[in-house]
Amino acid sequence: MVLLFDADSLIFSSCYKKRENPEDSPYYDNLDDITGKFDEVFMKIINDLEELYPIDEVKVFNGSLGNFRKLITPKYKANRINTPKPPLLNEMHAWVKEHYDSIYGHGIETDDIVAKYWYELSKEIGRDNVMIVSIDKDYKQFPCLMYNYHAKHKCVYDITEEEAIYNFYEQMIIGDTADNVNYCKGFGKKYAEKYLADCKTQYQYTKKIYNLFKTLHKGKAKQRYIECYNLLKLRTEWK
Repeated sequence: MVLLFDADSLIFSSCYKKRENPEDSPYYDNLDDITGKFDEVFMKIINDLEELYPIDEVKVFNGSLGNFRKLITPKYKANRINTPKPPLLNEMHAWVKEHYDSIYGHGIETDDIVAKYWYELSKEIGRDNVMIVSIDKDYKQFPCLMYNYHAKHKCVYDITEEEAIYNFYEQMIIGDTADNVNYCKGFGKKYAEKYLADCKTQYQYTKKIYNLFKTLHKGKAKQRYIECYNLLKLRTEWK
């Protein structure tokens, strides 16, 4: 089994410490403390998976720079602009790149790089021999093995082709609050489940979603459908 570990979220959470008093800073101010926490949690995740699968290789991904999606619309992740970041976050990304020989890119997100590696390795060695390790729900748009290591989940998902297609088009309806993508405001999971119940093929999903966009966005339906699709769809091919 080859593990593709999206480390961005773990790096971010490793920067936080438990506060003894309410007025204390929530962040570590010493890089050694952050790296120690990261190493401990990282190895625990790998060890847990080794009890279930023979692990042949672990590829780590983090800290990609630039984002083509912000050229599609300035609203993408605009909700994060004024959100404070841990003071040593950049240093921690650099440390992981050096010590874990991690993979990253420019102009795309870490998710896209993981998606490309998953796609290529799945064709090369079979999808049952590749697993994405991440807490990011966006990967559920692929028929992949995925391990969510979050304490509330700790679950291996075995996503079928049918589930992957549904997951993506469901997200086009419910949006992504974390990334400020919401083209169908007020429509949630229950609505999506009912609205998409009769869809079986990608054509049927596409037609159904586009009809919803025409109802909501009138003359701008095509433009906003394309925007939403390109913001949410992870890239499996890029140079």
